[in-house]
Amino acid sequence: MYDNEDMPKTTVSSRYQITLPAEVRKVLGIRPGDELEVELVDGEIRLRIPRPPLEQVLERLREEHGESLAALEQATEHDALQYVRRTRGRDTDG
Repeated sequence: MYDNEDMPKTTVSSRYQITLPAEVRKVLGIRPGDELEVELVDGEIRLRIPRPPLEQVLERLREEHGESLAALEQATEHDALQYVRRTRGRDTDG
């Protein structure tokens, strides 16, 4: 992505804070209030966006879009793969 000379840089403030360069925030979709995990690896600091477990993501989707999901489940008869195959006009084997 970058060579050492073109690498985005930031400065540590007197309160030991850093500002992530705008181009990095945009590429990663980082917004104010987002949490980042900090990891030390071989003398390097790595920041990582934590990813919630799949179960948590699914629960949140159900909370936020329950009615739409229920309608989708009904339309697909709870079998998305078969639904896609039917929609594309393919048989159900293979």
